[in-house]
Amino acid sequence: MLEQFFNPESVAVIGASRRKNSAGQGVLKSLLDGGVFRSKTNLPFKGKIYPINPNADSILGLKCYDSVLNVRGKIDLAVIAVPANIVPKVMEECAEKKVKGAIIISAGFGEIGDKGKELENRVLNIAKTSGIRIVGPNCLGIMRPYNNLNASFGPCMPNKGNVAFFSQSGALIDSVIDWSLEMNYGFSAVVSLGNKIDLTVSDFLLWAKKDRYTKSIALYLEGVKDGRRFMKIAKQVSRSKPIVVLKAGRTEKGMKAVSSHTGSMAGSYDIYKAAFKQSGVHVANNVDELFEMADVLANQPPCKNNIVIITNGGGAGVLCADHCEELGVKLAKLSSETLTKLDKSGKMHPAYSRRNPLDLVGDALHDRYEVAINTVLKQKDVYGLIVIQTLQTMTEPILGAKAVIKASKKYPKKPIVTSYMGGKFSKKAVEYLEFNKVPDFNIPYKSAKAMKALIDRYNWLHQ
Repeated sequence: MLEQFFNPESVAVIGASRRKNSAGQGVLKSLLDGGVFRSKTNLPFKGKIYPINPNADSILGLKCYDSVLNVRGKIDLAVIAVPANIVPKVMEECAEKKVKGAIIISAGFGEIGDKGKELENRVLNIAKTSGIRIVGPNCLGIMRPYNNLNASFGPCMPNKGNVAFFSQSGALIDSVIDWSLEMNYGFSAVVSLGNKIDLTVSDFLLWAKKDRYTKSIALYLEGVKDGRRFMKIAKQVSRSKPIVVLKAGRTEKGMKAVSSHTGSMAGSYDIYKAAFKQSGVHVANNVDELFEMADVLANQPPCKNNIVIITNGGGAGVLCADHCEELGVKLAKLSSETLTKLDKSGKMHPAYSRRNPLDLVGDALHDRYEVAINTVLKQKDVYGLIVIQTLQTMTEPILGAKAVIKASKKYPKKPIVTSYMGGKFSKKAVEYLEFNKVPDFNIPYKSAKAMKALIDRYNWLHQ
């Protein structure tokens, strides 16, 4: 299903251009080099690439064809970057060539009004008659890091990862990828949905459900064409893979902006929120939350609502406790057996809190953290853990992080979320945690929010 988009053996770039900074050259360069911006993630597409331009003999060292009809080999995927009024003719040629899929980069369709809608209908009729599936129009394209496929004019290929990102904004994708390379955040696939005249987010949810590399799904949506179908499919998919959505067009002015952006009807945000809840879809409030929640849900197990906070800073622990209560995250009571084990360990400070949040006091070294983490996780009715570290003179960030990773492997069914508060001197420890799939957040609120997502996930799966 949709393999022509994610695993094509051959790609034609219709509208390939010799002009720098054009979409047509950008797409071709993305296939050849991974993108115009240099990065270690940029690798060439391994399949056949056919530039299509009747006014050029070659582009970027590749032989050029005046039409897909003059290409001898088969074409699995066509990326179309020509003026909107030419797209119907191009689609007719693709139909005759028996192309399986088309990504229409071109703008000037439904988002501009009735004239554009007419063009969309012409293109869609050709596609339906011939069996061609369409992504777009008015989109950035598709990226599949595991196949070195950057079939877009996005500037760079993202890292490989386990979050699929489907977005109605192509420009947002570009910025997210730039951010993700800095943060070493990876994707299994990235799809720019555009105007969705054929394939919609629902179709890509079904694809992601079966994709072996995808563990969670992040959505940026402005509107949904078939709400009933979306709810039905999202409910089905969310049973096996968590879905997080950032819905734009939540206010009156936002809804007007959505209409002019992709021609979508945004609709009432309250209705969308109710639909998401009924479908088991997690709602993010901003871009940060979208990817933080997707990462947590991809890499940590869901859990019941009874968790413990461990900290070496009393104030940070209190803040986290406040956030947990505000979010509905319950703090577990430490059992007398757990407290006795901590008391007898010989590692606790005489002034440690003996309650949840478990304040280990500011001079806590990694061995005190290790004893506390393992002792608390051993308590049967503790289902998850937030570990906070503030930076003191004696703090051992890396050794503490190793204690966390060791415990996460020992208790794989109990999620651990960390909040290594700081910056420069905590950076290597944070990188180590995240490399080992333990999510870290610089502020306790985000850790509490992440734990709430895991609890909501558990409740959804067990309702």
